[in-house]
Amino acid sequence: MDHSNWLYRGTAEIFPNQDNSNSSEGNLVNFLQDLNRPLRVKLGIDPTGNDIHLGHSIPFRKLRAFQDAGHTAVVIIGDFTAQIGDPTGKSEVRKQLSPKQVEKNVESYLEQLHSILDFNTPGRLEIRYNSEWLNKLNFHKVQELLSTMTVSQMLAKEGFSERYKKENPIFLHEFLYPLMQGYDSVIINADIELGGTDQKFNIAIGRDLQRYFGQKPQFGLLLPILTGTDGSQKMSKSLGNYIGLKEDALSMYSKTEKIPDNLVQTYFELLTDLNLNDLPKNPRECQKLLAIEITSHYHGRKKALLAQETAESLIKNKNTLSKDNIAEYNLSEVTFPAKLFYILSASKLCVSSGEGRRQIQGGSVRLEGEKILDINIVFENPEQLTNKILQVGKTKFIKLV
Repeated sequence: MDHSNWLYRGTAEIFPNQDNSNSSEGNLVNFLQDLNRPLRVKLGIDPTGNDIHLGHSIPFRKLRAFQDAGHTAVVIIGDFTAQIGDPTGKSEVRKQLSPKQVEKNVESYLEQLHSILDFNTPGRLEIRYNSEWLNKLNFHKVQELLSTMTVSQMLAKEGFSERYKKENPIFLHEFLYPLMQGYDSVIINADIELGGTDQKFNIAIGRDLQRYFGQKPQFGLLLPILTGTDGSQKMSKSLGNYIGLKEDALSMYSKTEKIPDNLVQTYFELLTDLNLNDLPKNPRECQKLLAIEITSHYHGRKKALLAQETAESLIKNKNTLSKDNIAEYNLSEVTFPAKLFYILSASKLCVSSGEGRRQIQGGSVRLEGEKILDINIVFENPEQLTNKILQVGKTKFIKLV
């Protein structure tokens, strides 16, 4: 079977080196060709939030490609490790979550993953919770895991190293995270683990622990970190440069069609299955096609085309925005009287009340097409807003009901 069409597309690195056929552990291509059973392909997620954005979707899309090739996807829900938090890339300790918060986030994650993974074909998907085995570890086992690594090895991890140099606190429980994540690979006997390029350290720990426990070490397959809609920083909800899987069709289309030209090819490669040689030559047509493809995947072709039509009419200032095409926000969730910047935050049009104030001050907020410039404007009751369109910039809209 030719694996090049799906295995290498959008892949940043496979280790051990896929070209090193003389390695004692072999290489992934030969492993796939010689295999007479489905691979067990691991992808771990810590449900520290409740929304998945396009950047998060990249490893899940690769996992789906393995499923479609006949292999078994093993999704590890880090309900135990989420209570610690992955320290990767963090300049300070992460807030620990309560079991109730984790449970709520897991429910939201799994709902969104139905749009990517195959949940229906027997044998193609296992969903495991690492609390199943990590809750059972006694102190003797924890001591054994700790004995497999040195402090200097842990401090070689980029985030730890940076914090140590800056004399920022590193708590001992954070050292446990890579070990527990690696122990997950031992428990499920993973053949491959997927992750972003920032997860190489954690995946390598899994290899070390599998070797320690007498298993064949897993291969690591690393995927790029997606740059956000701002064209400069990684996609992140906290930075406001993200496109969420749960966003309405119009917002998703409008944001995607404005992706900077230099990122369009990357988005096609990582977020669609289209042949990159068949893309339009015109940059603007490429952006539109990208927006249609991504929106169609999550909302269906009909809603994607309707979103395109609505977006184009807005750009032409025809004021023909149909309230039937826009996501709704229920004002019953707001306590009145309420300031507009709070409603902007509560409805998720802005990531915070502070951003809401800045957007109003910058002239980016409109209510029923009328620009709002008073950052302290107050609405006494929901009737003043019911069935009106609240807009931030050119791409974010919501119908207040």
